[in-house]
Amino acid sequence: MGSKEQQKALLNQQLEQLGSITNSPSVNKTSIIAHASKYIEELKERIDKLNEDVSTSQPSHHDHEDALPEVTVETLEKGFIINVFSEKNCPGLLVSILEVFEELGLELLDARVSCSDCFRLEAVSDKEGEIECVDAQMVKQAVLEAIRNWKQRNQQV
Repeated sequence: MGSKEQQKALLNQQLEQLGSITNSPSVNKTSIIAHASKYIEELKERIDKLNEDVSTSQPSHHDHEDALPEVTVETLEKGFIINVFSEKNCPGLLVSILEVFEELGLELLDARVSCSDCFRLEAVSDKEGEIECVDAQMVKQAVLEAIRNWKQRNQQV
């Protein structure tokens, strides 16, 4: 019998919390649940509105042309996983990035590259000769700098 009383007390406590979260002025169970349901519908409408606002404020195609490719670098035990992605093709960018790997003393162990409609590079590198001073942030900054330099060279042409 104590178990049923505990369950009832827990349910009442949870209903109080639900009423508090949804700012329900009611104290009876049915009204709290009805108010919570209305509150959830209002939240859904707000989310839909926010999603609509976000989709209408997306950058135009022209803005994408000026944007730098996205770069992420993850640290491995003795190297890095480097990902570079751009929504457009970037002729010559791969060479610039590979030159940076060489300058940093990174040996390319594995890579997947796509240069057709977009540019995508997934590379796994190893630190040659145990270069301790190279970290993920340094690799990312060097790759971004290579991208900026590549972009400047292509804008001058």
